[in-house]
Amino acid sequence: MAAGLEDNAAWVRSTAPSARLSGEVDSPGRLLRVAPPVPRHRPPCRYWVPALLVTTDVLAFCGAVVLTAAPTVRTVLMLLLVLAVFYAGGMYRLRLSLSILDDTSSIVGRALAAGAVGMVLGGLNDGKAGTARLITATVYGGLVLVARGIVYGGLRTARRRGHLQQRTLILGAGTVAGALAANLDAHPEYGLTPVGLVEDDPFLPEKDRPVPVLGRYDELSSILVAQAIDVVVVTFGSVSEPGVVGLLRACDRLACEIYFVPRLFELHVVTKDTEVLWGIPLLRLRRAPFRSGAWTGKRITDVVLASLALLALAPVLLLCAVLSRYETGRVLFRQVRIGMDGRPFTLLKFCSMRPAGDVEPKIRWNIGDDERLGWAGKVLRRTSLDELPQLWNVVRGDMSLVGPRPERPFFVDEFTRQFPFYPARHRVPVGLTGWAQIHGLRGDTSIADRARFDNFYIENWSMWGDVKILLRTFGQVLKGAGR
Repeated sequence: MAAGLEDNAAWVRSTAPSARLSGEVDSPGRLLRVAPPVPRHRPPCRYWVPALLVTTDVLAFCGAVVLTAAPTVRTVLMLLLVLAVFYAGGMYRLRLSLSILDDTSSIVGRALAAGAVGMVLGGLNDGKAGTARLITATVYGGLVLVARGIVYGGLRTARRRGHLQQRTLILGAGTVAGALAANLDAHPEYGLTPVGLVEDDPFLPEKDRPVPVLGRYDELSSILVAQAIDVVVVTFGSVSEPGVVGLLRACDRLACEIYFVPRLFELHVVTKDTEVLWGIPLLRLRRAPFRSGAWTGKRITDVVLASLALLALAPVLLLCAVLSRYETGRVLFRQVRIGMDGRPFTLLKFCSMRPAGDVEPKIRWNIGDDERLGWAGKVLRRTSLDELPQLWNVVRGDMSLVGPRPERPFFVDEFTRQFPFYPARHRVPVGLTGWAQIHGLRGDTSIADRARFDNFYIENWSMWGDVKILLRTFGQVLKGAGR
């Protein structure tokens, strides 16, 4: 493992910015590149603690079935319903503060809700069977409280003995950061081992720091890899709040869990999503969509829909190819674009205009009003039919159906220098259409607005959101809104 970490650290230090997207910053908050996920050892507790909780709930449910002599077939469906309800309520994620008293209302309420839904789905006219399912859910609620109470106690004990710990880095070196590091060191039952601080201008004197300052903000990516950090906690440091955004995106690409101390935390109201560490509330940053299991579903959907579209639109593709060949002398136009993590790929389009030379396509921004554009090229561009060959890019894995639109290397470098938040849009695969495009941000429009829309899409991604974007894109194609 140590050798692997050294290799990863060397990768972060040595790879040229022009060759990849790193997580480095040239000043606090100015994110130059976004590092691809670095494969490395993850703490076992990330996996088997949630698995232990699921096993506990299943055994408790089996005990409830035995005690209430419930029927077997429908109780299996009810078990799946219970697990789904608990999962939706965040009952299986790895938490820092484990207390059965804090979970009592959620567990009992969700168990009874699952029982009531099971009774309704099973039919209200089946007499005692419907009531039996509700009784089973009630008994289950009591059993799971006892079982989880025992499991929580065992986990806290294991953490106090130095097991199930996650290596933790704290951003900031002020009063709150010092208090948090001291509390984590004194209370290992939270499962976080403070490794060090990151700060440009430490406020705490060296003698008052519970852990050392490991480096500056511009060294964050290297520190995360070299120190095998599992959790990052953001406190109040010298970097501005907008600057923290770029830093957190670098952390997220390296698969760290991220918590932050809210502003005016003394007045913060504790909710079910808040972790309280010895009087200091922490909010967990929502897991990035591209790190969730649903992202695999997005890729499968892309391949299936793109393949079906290529088959269904074969006559349209053939017609477009004939028009391109007739007007420009060739069918396809190939151009290098920048995709996920800064990887170049060859984008395909129907040729709508013959370029003047090899350099023009690389640096010419927009050809929508070019007088060399013939009637066929205008139709292809206005209807966005020239983009259809990119369905093959989607099948190959270069692109997704929905995502930030890919740009040429020349303009990526230019926009990166102008807009610090621009490279963050390369955290996910580029797309055939996107959130920015359906809002009219295509052609000669604001790059800053495009980047903001793209990053908003990434942070708030969902499968239903992709469906909405595809439907609105189809509507724009019918209206001929292309450029």
